Amino acid sequence: MDTSFSAEDIAFRDEVREFFATHYTQDLRDRIADDDTFKEAVTEWQKKLHKQGWVAPGWPAEYGGTGWNPTQKFIYDSERAAAGVRDVIPFGLTMVAPVIYTFGTPEQKEEFLPKILATDIWWCQGYSEPGAGSDLASLKTKAEVDGDDYVVNGTKVWTTVAQHADWIFCLVRTSSEGKRQQGITFLLIDMKTPGITVNPIVTIDNHHSLNEVIFDNVRVPVANRIGEENKGWTYAKALLAHERTGIAGVSDSKRNLDQVREFAAKEINGGKSLLAEPSFQKRLSDIEIDLMALEYTELRVLATVAAGGAPGAESSMLKIKGTEMQQAIQILRMEVAAYYQGVLPNDMSKEQLGHDFGSDARQAYMYGRAATVYGGSNEIQRNVIAKAVLGL
Repeated sequence: MDTSFSAEDIAFRDEVREFFATHYTQDLRDRIADDDTFKEAVTEWQKKLHKQGWVAPGWPAEYGGTGWNPTQKFIYDSERAAAGVRDVIPFGLTMVAPVIYTFGTPEQKEEFLPKILATDIWWCQGYSEPGAGSDLASLKTKAEVDGDDYVVNGTKVWTTVAQHADWIFCLVRTSSEGKRQQGITFLLIDMKTPGITVNPIVTIDNHHSLNEVIFDNVRVPVANRIGEENKGWTYAKALLAHERTGIAGVSDSKRNLDQVREFAAKEINGGKSLLAEPSFQKRLSDIEIDLMALEYTELRVLATVAAGGAPGAESSMLKIKGTEMQQAIQILRMEVAAYYQGVLPNDMSKEQLGHDFGSDARQAYMYGRAATVYGGSNEIQRNVIAKAVLGL
């Protein structure tokens, strides 16, 4: 594999760097980090990307994608992470959109794809349920046909950004016959429909991004069904392959590791920095080596997709190793922060005591415990690999 960049690649890299430096301002960073201004600021940023033509690198050009080759996608994501630019909200652009443009009707494509590109609508994902997380095929939310509608009843949980979403894409049970996977249907549901209740779930990092979503006799037009009834598992598997590939987060892990290295160099103990400690150097090097191997695996998957293929068991491999690497880096960040990781914001002033590195390390560690669970637990992913690759 030739890893050198061409002159065109370098010019593209410089263009991306300049765009991020100019348009992802400190004011925008601050507003995205604030729960109260999060949706407004993220929408503003994604509209800037849309205007630039960069909001959907993975989409086919015919639907508004960039048409970038794997090298350009790699450069873009590497520069995004290096600049500390948050990735797009995935539920519309990188999850439901590929399902719509691959399996949807012409009317569904015309209705939803332009609005997703322009971030005119926000989406959330209605998959997990109480008792049906990693074992997604055991979901119990039912949809029964009544005239031109489905009537949906049930509960979804751990639904990210549901409090902001205009639409939710859901897996629902439409049949109890045969294998569990064969009775699942994929629906697009307007969150303003009567009968939908969103209850907040505040996580251990003291942020509200997750929710419980309850459906009580919610009427959904049959026209909002993706593909055939009882074939939703097929469409869901395609979506999950894209989701798990993205969860690997290689570029962001590289940036986080660079921050660990930078801060460790400033931590002085006994006249020398933590970065100079041989035991710390070894742990840092071990993570760097694993991260480099993961990066090349990701590049091979990108090349396969660019050649017209689709991520298969490789997406499970990326998900497992990527999330394990994220957690390893989070643990290292906590150890570097030492006592400062435990300093909480002052309840009276709402100001952060200690330093930002310690606060960021603590919050990332707390939320990051879920990384090996969401998107399909790593134990389930090992079963996928055992079946698809080893034939077990």
